[in-house]
Amino acid sequence: MSHNLRNRGLFTIASMTVVLIALGTIAAEAADAGAEPTRLMIRCDDVGMCHGVNTAVRQLLASGLPFSASVMFACPWYREAVEILKDHPEIGVGVHLTLNSEWEHYKWGPVLGAARVPSLVDKAGHFFASESEFAAAGVDPEEVRLELEAQIERALATGLRIDYIDFHMLTAVSTPELQAIVEQLAAKHRLGISRYFGERSVSLWDVAPGRKLPRLLESISQARPGLNLIVIHLGTDTPEMAALVDLNYAADPFRVAIHRQAELDAVTSPAFREAVDEAGIELLTYHEIVQQRGLDGMKAPEVITSYSTSFSENP
Repeated sequence: MSHNLRNRGLFTIASMTVVLIALGTIAAEAADAGAEPTRLMIRCDDVGMCHGVNTAVRQLLASGLPFSASVMFACPWYREAVEILKDHPEIGVGVHLTLNSEWEHYKWGPVLGAARVPSLVDKAGHFFASESEFAAAGVDPEEVRLELEAQIERALATGLRIDYIDFHMLTAVSTPELQAIVEQLAAKHRLGISRYFGERSVSLWDVAPGRKLPRLLESISQARPGLNLIVIHLGTDTPEMAALVDLNYAADPFRVAIHRQAELDAVTSPAFREAVDEAGIELLTYHEIVQQRGLDGMKAPEVITSYSTSFSENP
């Protein structure tokens, strides 16, 4: 099934040639105009969620592509992720602040334990499956603060260099009060915050598996001068991931393994790297952006919403 997926819906050679010519033209015009360089960050979410995601990260590392890894330190497989990433200081590492456990049978809960933060968990002691369930539960903001700080402290205790934080399913920034807590924790621990550097952001998650590579290439053709961010959700089409059922994705809940394998195939494809090179786009990580811009220049976006699937939809 995975082999057929990789060969469905791809551009023809002629179409690819047209795209690459267009990218070269865009790059040349930008250089002639003395425009701000077009820069791109790849952020890989849900690292440490399970073995299949970590295996995909190994494959992405082998490709040599610069990227940032957002690790779920509340999940059982975060230790393996740490083992993988500790040998790759060139990778930007972030804490994927986690307040949800969204799979039907695979669950996790607070780093602090359910007894310490009882408002954050369901009757079984797991995080709520959705942001709407979280919102309806009337959680205690102080318990949110304690749990998110515990996740950051667990990350720092691993010895990894932590560069930034971001938010699983956006729940940690779903209200102004919670967003303020996240900002305070970032300031306390001197960490960057993803999407606080003016990034235009897109994701491939809602794109059909056979369309992920074409959409990724379209995103490259749409990237504009300044900082662009593509958020990816990697995995392997294996029995472990095929058993996962997404309780929050009614459109396609049973094909998480196919979706994630398709994103891995797309971002590690020669076509993607060739498109980036032809467009003259600079790839960088959150480690580099924090070093270059510092933390004092961060600014909260006017609205933090779900990601679009196209840079053309970004302001």
